[in-house]
Amino acid sequence: MISTMVVDDDALVRLALTDLLATDAGIEVVAQASDGLQAVEEAAAHRVDVALMDVRMPRLDGIAAIARLRTLPHAPRIITLTTFDLDEYVYEALAAGADGFLLKDSDPAEILRAVHVVAAGSAMLHPSAARRLIDRYHRDARPGTSAVRGRVGRLTPRERDVLALLAEGATNSEIAGGLRMSESTVKAHVSRILTTLEVGNRVQAALAARDAGLMPDA
Repeated sequence: MISTMVVDDDALVRLALTDLLATDAGIEVVAQASDGLQAVEEAAAHRVDVALMDVRMPRLDGIAAIARLRTLPHAPRIITLTTFDLDEYVYEALAAGADGFLLKDSDPAEILRAVHVVAAGSAMLHPSAARRLIDRYHRDARPGTSAVRGRVGRLTPRERDVLALLAEGATNSEIAGGLRMSESTVKAHVSRILTTLEVGNRVQAALAARDAGLMPDA
């Protein structure tokens, strides 16, 4: 069972998302919050696997809340929800450690799938904005490209194979099947990749792989 928390300052949005998540037998909503401060309090009081997080909220916005949630002993994975795919805050949220994002008007099935994908340790990016985010990351990170390439260069050939599939959005089980290794071995490789690349999650690792030239830019 995936325990979730819905964080949004709009009560109707919280209700709609809670009702949607309740339709999936594998998902349980254990907490709700109307701002970032309450989200941190609720996550500390409950064991939350995935948080669906609004960006613009009073008292403490979603980006600042992500940073605080990451310090918890059991830090939840975070899906940022936004109204616009050009929202500047989306890039900042991913840089802060969010595991993905969706538009609030995404298809209900896509939101449910995102919860399962992120809970399993993979990333979920809305396709209409993924290209913009990659372009923005490349532009902002260009001065540090050589450093990124240096860190990628410290990976073993097998870890580079895992990173390549990770950057394409493959789950741990898909990587295991593609490279003919156990899922536990894949998890160990992913952990070392994140440490070596000095990134916090799979989204940042995938962007680093592209910035280092490991993946096609298209």
